[in-house]
Amino acid sequence: MFEIIPQYSVLLLIFVRVSAFFVTVPFFSYRTIPPQLKIVLALMLSWMMYYTIQAEAIPIDGNYILLIIKEAMFGLIIGLAAAIVISTVQIAGGFIDFEMGFAMANIVDPLTGAQSPLLGHFFNILILYVLIAINGHHLILDGIYYSYQFLPIDDYPNFGDAGMAEFAAKLIGTIFALAFQMSAPMVATLLLVTLAIGITGKTVPQLNIFVVGFPLKIIVGFLVLFISMGIMIQVMQEVIELLIITMRELMQLLGGA
Repeated sequence: MFEIIPQYSVLLLIFVRVSAFFVTVPFFSYRTIPPQLKIVLALMLSWMMYYTIQAEAIPIDGNYILLIIKEAMFGLIIGLAAAIVISTVQIAGGFIDFEMGFAMANIVDPLTGAQSPLLGHFFNILILYVLIAINGHHLILDGIYYSYQFLPIDDYPNFGDAGMAEFAAKLIGTIFALAFQMSAPMVATLLLVTLAIGITGKTVPQLNIFVVGFPLKIIVGFLVLFISMGIMIQVMQEVIELLIITMRELMQLLGGA
């Protein structure tokens, strides 16, 4: 009977890590999910994970408070790294919006509550569909579950590792490379359209290029977007793969592996 009842000091630490992870990780942190559902889901996952973790009861003292802070920071950092990777699609959307003339109009993303470019918001919704289609949300939950293999519940993360700076620099470079790869077909095409409009404006001064050019770039932009949608989906799959790899490598660095 006593083996079924969990040690509340251990269960609380697991719940802090999982709930902090849900605060920042994509898909589970969005505002459209009720906070009550997030709390219940975090508590259920923590309860199931408790019986798979070999941990003794931890006395509640000053060190226990430090462990709670450590669990909260670890969950937030892992989820934040995943959120930074998923923002690749919004960066790509910003590049495209700048060329299409949509950069002057942002919308409030109902998922995050932040302002987002038009195509960036569209790509964000699209990558969520791709994430669900390939069961990426299950892989995200696997990440927080297997995080205890890299950083046990009674251990502290290695924040002073020199590899953290190198890891952050490589991650930022990879994110911008993927964003450019996603937006390259449309940006290059719209750049050629802008060049053609400029040449036309010099050749035919009577033509009002501001009246003709703006709708022309929008039409060409949506046409190229429709043609290159398959490439967009493939790059989004690479972004999701990078998300999982980033979470694993960051947990290895923080765990001192």
